[in-house]
Amino acid sequence: MTDKLAHEETLDPANWSEVRSMGHRMMDDVMNDLSSIRSRPVWKRIPDAAKASLNIPVPREPQSLESVYDEFRKNVEPYALGNRHPSFWGWVIGSGTPTGVLGDMLASAMNTNASGFEQSSAYVEAQVINWFKSLMGFPEEATGLLVSSGSAGNLTSLTVARDAMLPDALNDGLFSLGKRACVYASDEVHNSVDKAVGVLGLGRSSLRRIATKDDFTIDVDALRAAIEKDKREGAIPICVVGTAGTVATGAIDDLSSLADICQENGLWYHVDGAFGAIAALSDELRPRLKGIERADSLAFDLHKWLYVNFDAGCVLVRRPDAQLHSFSIPASYLSTLHGGIATGPLRYGEMGVDLSRGFRALKAWLSFKTYGFDKYARLVDQNVAQAQFLAELVEAHDNLELVAPVPLNVVCFRYVAKNLSDSALDELNERILVRLQEDGLAVPSGVRIRGKLALRVANVNHRSRREDFAALVENTVRLGQEMTKKP
Repeated sequence: MTDKLAHEETLDPANWSEVRSMGHRMMDDVMNDLSSIRSRPVWKRIPDAAKASLNIPVPREPQSLESVYDEFRKNVEPYALGNRHPSFWGWVIGSGTPTGVLGDMLASAMNTNASGFEQSSAYVEAQVINWFKSLMGFPEEATGLLVSSGSAGNLTSLTVARDAMLPDALNDGLFSLGKRACVYASDEVHNSVDKAVGVLGLGRSSLRRIATKDDFTIDVDALRAAIEKDKREGAIPICVVGTAGTVATGAIDDLSSLADICQENGLWYHVDGAFGAIAALSDELRPRLKGIERADSLAFDLHKWLYVNFDAGCVLVRRPDAQLHSFSIPASYLSTLHGGIATGPLRYGEMGVDLSRGFRALKAWLSFKTYGFDKYARLVDQNVAQAQFLAELVEAHDNLELVAPVPLNVVCFRYVAKNLSDSALDELNERILVRLQEDGLAVPSGVRIRGKLALRVANVNHRSRREDFAALVENTVRLGQEMTKKP
């Protein structure tokens, strides 16, 4: 043993000045990349050579940090998803900020386990959560947790809902009920809810997908009928999931009516507000979310419409006892002591699945204090106004059509041409979509609306300008005309 300790090693550098110099170079490159992002293609396909460089045997011997960074600059950084670019509107993926980059760097340098304890990270997270309790109209006594994503937020919330509504199932399992427990949501609900009910053992067939109306919001009469039907047939309704901003079209359910239904039937009320809940920051848009403050739990992302760098989501739960019931399990190695580090009152490791947690609250805290929520509110309004601008451009062009209403920041449209069947138009629009991406011009994503394939623009991008949407329309029309031009 003594021989093994004769030459003790460390991962700290022998020359700190060299690492410091590389750090300055990296940060300069990052800021140069961000400041010039508009001049670059939105997306580039990864060449085979770059893929091959990332498929090598296990590295056994050290390389210089400089050489590894050079490889990163050559084979990794140029081939990112593209969501930093002002013409990226695919799926619902936020654009990030320079301040968020710095926040991630600082959090990584602290390298703390943000599970609780008497340390600054716990109080920073509490501050961020308290801000959102205030913004979303939740009571002061509500609890909250920062998680990796809206999917994790839905899973956390529905776990709490299951255990609050079926208290015996937590210890004895769902088979002890002898009945099916049902969750209700619109047929536009995000597929993370399907995942959650499967993971929780409820069974995906226990998710009752309720029909939506012409505006893609849940049909509350059909919901009432489904709940009554399940009751008559001996099932146990436990939860309704309202959607604040459907992924496909941005529709917002009648959240107040859903709250009434839950109150009348004694059900847990969860709202999936992945991106749409952030509309609550806007004075103009907030009335559309009336009823969100009545939710028993709410999940939303910070890395979507708040532009926080990935990853960061948030869960709010009205009843602290319910969240602790699901996730707090006594263990001697986690005991609170009368002094020292373990005296901290905030136990985030007992409020969700993760015990070891990164300090994701820091980039959020740093960003919100740096920019201020009033600016975020203006950017939300700006993104919605840009979506309306795009919708107007679409409606003004003979070769384009909207395929869904535009209630928020999502625009679904497609290229149309005379004498083409529906299937031919679907194929044409897929080709247009692929070309827009492959040529690095813009990144909308695809969606099927009432059977029609459409280009979908989800605008959660603080870098976008009106001219970017005008260019999207121009390029869509140009490509469509080229593809339908007879030889």
